Amino acid sequence: MGKSAQKIVILTGAGISAESGLGTFRDEGGLWAQHRIEDVATPEGFARDPGLVHGFYNARRAQAAGAQPNAAHQALARLQAEHPGEVVIVTQNVDGLHEAGGASRVLHMHGTLAGALCAACGHRWVAPMEMHPGQPCPACAAPQGRPDVVWFGEMPYFMEEIYAHLAAADLFAAIGTSGEVYPAAAFVDEAHLAGAHTVELNLEPSATASRFSERRFGPASETVPAWVAELLRSPQAAKSPP
Repeated sequence: MGKSAQKIVILTGAGISAESGLGTFRDEGGLWAQHRIEDVATPEGFARDPGLVHGFYNARRAQAAGAQPNAAHQALARLQAEHPGEVVIVTQNVDGLHEAGGASRVLHMHGTLAGALCAACGHRWVAPMEMHPGQPCPACAAPQGRPDVVWFGEMPYFMEEIYAHLAAADLFAAIGTSGEVYPAAAFVDEAHLAGAHTVELNLEPSATASRFSERRFGPASETVPAWVAELLRSPQAAKSPP
């Protein structure tokens, strides 16, 4: 594959949306700091107290609805639009900021706040701003509506497609990820096996930073646009050593 047609696969995490006002797991005082993960992000937590879980995701949905994409989201949309090869965005984020920033072909491996899922029949529909225990499914009427987000202990979405993209990647970038959540934390290893150049763009080194060929640190709204500009000026820059 020629340099100008290289395939780029990008993984994004909470760090890319932090500058849009959406907190990460580790932010003090944020939504996540007020709850235990076991209570609001597991199937068992939902079974124990669906009201608590719905309340948590209603608050996240409202927060995300008021957020605006930042320069990092917009830069990745520009890369998709202007790069002559394929640019695949895989995100761990459940917000819609990539799409709001102009991106397309975004694989939401952890689902989206904008979606609702029937735990009984698997039907999906657009979530209302507020969901409640006993939310009926539009397809089967079972009172088992839940947020269409992937909780701990559940299988992320699109995994077969994601691994196929990684196996064909010439360049893999991880942006704003902690490197602590699997299987996404192992994507860099899959990309290495494919012979891809790998780069981490993060506020600070992730748990897997040492496994990347290249590392760039700083706010995503600064590092990502600069990196994208380099790629679009000179596609072979994607293969240059750090």
